Amino acid sequence: MNRNTKRSRLAIAIIAAVTALLAIAAPSFACTSIVVGKDASVDGSVMTTHTCDGTYEFRITLVPAQDWEEGAMRPVYKGGGSGAHVQNKQQVGEIPQVAHTYAYWDIAYPFANENQVMMGETTIGGNRELRNGDGMFEIWELQRIGLERATTAREAIKIMGEIAEKYGYGDSGECLTVIDGNEAWFFEIYGAGPFEIGAVWAAQRVPDDEIGVSANRARIGEIRTDDPDNFMYSENIFQVAKDFGWWDESQGPLHFAKVYGWKDSVYNTRREWRVLDLLAPSLGLDPWAVDYPFSVKPDKKVSAADLMAIKRDHYEGTEFDLTKGLAAGPFGNPNRYATPARLGEWERAISMFRCSYVVVMQARGWMPAEIGGVIWFGEDAPHSTCYVPFYCGQDSVPESFARGSRAVLDDCAWWAFNYVSNIADLKYSYMIEDIKALYTKFETEALAMQPAVEQAALDLYKVDPDLAMAFLTNYTNAHAQKVVDAWWKLADDLMVKYQDGYVDLKTVGYPDEWLMDVGFGFITRD
Repeated sequence: MNRNTKRSRLAIAIIAAVTALLAIAAPSFACTSIVVGKDASVDGSVMTTHTCDGTYEFRITLVPAQDWEEGAMRPVYKGGGSGAHVQNKQQVGEIPQVAHTYAYWDIAYPFANENQVMMGETTIGGNRELRNGDGMFEIWELQRIGLERATTAREAIKIMGEIAEKYGYGDSGECLTVIDGNEAWFFEIYGAGPFEIGAVWAAQRVPDDEIGVSANRARIGEIRTDDPDNFMYSENIFQVAKDFGWWDESQGPLHFAKVYGWKDSVYNTRREWRVLDLLAPSLGLDPWAVDYPFSVKPDKKVSAADLMAIKRDHYEGTEFDLTKGLAAGPFGNPNRYATPARLGEWERAISMFRCSYVVVMQARGWMPAEIGGVIWFGEDAPHSTCYVPFYCGQDSVPESFARGSRAVLDDCAWWAFNYVSNIADLKYSYMIEDIKALYTKFETEALAMQPAVEQAALDLYKVDPDLAMAFLTNYTNAHAQKVVDAWWKLADDLMVKYQDGYVDLKTVGYPDEWLMDVGFGFITRD
């Protein structure tokens, strides 16, 4: 075969070495996504999550549905997902437009459309030899195409796969968790190599009664060619593996993760263990294992509130608890800032201080999609945010969620939560309790109101769908802005309560254990 020559092998090796060096120099930004099948949830919801960890776009844009004239072309962009500077995106090509595109929620990684097709994301990297920057599509633009055009999760995967194969995938390896009101899938995609404009991808369905997790590591296992109900994949999936010398039929079925993007670092595996152990503790999974099941049955049905709690996790109560030890300081701060890796690496928790936003999403097939798709959205870090509900069919969000910049401190929603989160680092074990009390108040209220609010919306929907969505939009936007206003007040309250190291102007000092660990005591002289 023409790609298996000494010359092409040498070129591949050089490319792999260069990209590996670049990877070492780059910061490791990463995300965690959890998937729940409809029979594994308390109410029949299909659910997925996403923590967007890193310096990414945090402003929500609602892109409306639109009809297009015959012959219209759709521009394709690269860039624009990072930071507060969407204008840095550049057009790199165009593809034929479809007659109608659906409304969707855009941000760094767009996550839902009006048909309650929803997506979480984690970067999985994969074999560097597969990268080809000439591919037209980066992952967030591929997601936009899928959300613009799909009515189901299965359809979104087929659309994204076919588009990437035809026009080229020019990003690192990515995993998307793709759901609708009935099904949940993992979709993993890579480039096709330095000499091919294309893509290699696979998708595996999560059983309805199971849950799964992706923590920046490929999760799809052996590809079953005789099971189209639960597996989809690109036509080149076997040939590319053969061409690179990574697999052939004599080795048995192709294990997608191990062939195309295997990782065994605790940076990835520990989060997989933590999610699976929290939801299925009866399995007694080993936290030091390097291979976990693709999906498992939870010990009890999973709720949206359960997922919100998991997204806030720092391994509390385990041997890896980031709120314990000298590194946590005197006040149990679980945050670990970037450190040169020559000495090792910190434990990597699910909740990260450098998170741009977090979503927990429910898709419910028995409702109209505009109401059935609910997005529990939190700006900034999961442990210090408050999840607020939005619905797939609404056409606006509070203005404070649609603007802002990291470069300028203003009254946008993201800064409210980021400001509180940074203040909390000063006396974390104390301040996090005030934060918990406030987010528990608002989240408990929103969850308690959800059935009544949705029933009212469903009654209105029978009369006038537009009226139902206006009702939901007014409710969610008012609630969300009330939460933002409360967080700004919380920032002031924390500064007053904990000024100068006091608690309500009373000295609390430091924990005895920490004082002993740092050698505190009277200095004596012989």
